[in-house]
Amino acid sequence: MIEINQKEVIGMLTEERYATILRILEEKKAVTVLELTQALGASESTVRRDLTALHQSGRLYKVYGGATAIDNSYTAAEDDMSTKRELYAEEKTAIARKAASLVKPHDFVYLDAGSTTLRLIDFLNEKAATYVTNGISHAAHLAARGCKVFILGGQLKALTEAITGTEALANLDNYNFTKGFFGTNGISPKSGFSTPDSAEGIIKGAALIRCKHAYVLADHSKFDCITPISFARLSAATIITGRLREQDRKYREYTTIIEGE
Repeated sequence: MIEINQKEVIGMLTEERYATILRILEEKKAVTVLELTQALGASESTVRRDLTALHQSGRLYKVYGGATAIDNSYTAAEDDMSTKRELYAEEKTAIARKAASLVKPHDFVYLDAGSTTLRLIDFLNEKAATYVTNGISHAAHLAARGCKVFILGGQLKALTEAITGTEALANLDNYNFTKGFFGTNGISPKSGFSTPDSAEGIIKGAALIRCKHAYVLADHSKFDCITPISFARLSAATIITGRLREQDRKYREYTTIIEGE
């Protein structure tokens, strides 16, 4: 039984109810509508309305008969490219293969720096497309495969081998992409797609909004994770991942998800 001082709920405003619901969820991780009506002294319809609003804002996950907490992990750390290439290699291969199959003749494609987008290049068969990237390794790999490629100018971030800065941002103003493929460090209903570095986040966000179709390539470790800088809402891009885990199926309510083969 949830214990709450009933004096707290007298005349309780909507935001106060929200705060109380979230506090209860933080303690219990899951709660039923009945428990909340008793704790809040509110009607079932009011509680259901509150849960719907909190679900839509990404602050909890509404389930049949109640709600569960969204357990997001937070990290500001980032591995270097050599380490990233070794992580979840089989899953990244499936993701990369599926993403590469989406590139069609005469597409104008943006490739974001990142280990999974780099792997995508191994599966590209479309030489009639044109590619733009802010990844040093990506540009070299594309050129070696005989692709037409442009690289953004700007400052090189050694850890991720990405070009960032005001010059790169200015370069993007010249482009309108048919498709874009992006990496991410975190995926969360509350914070959307996120990355640890503000300079990279600015480039990601600026490039993404210039894509007719945007895809975020993400292995399972990116779900329910938040990093410091959000660069897009979940609805702004389709997610390409490996086989979707049961606990991650909730993300289908926020955007389209394509599973790798």
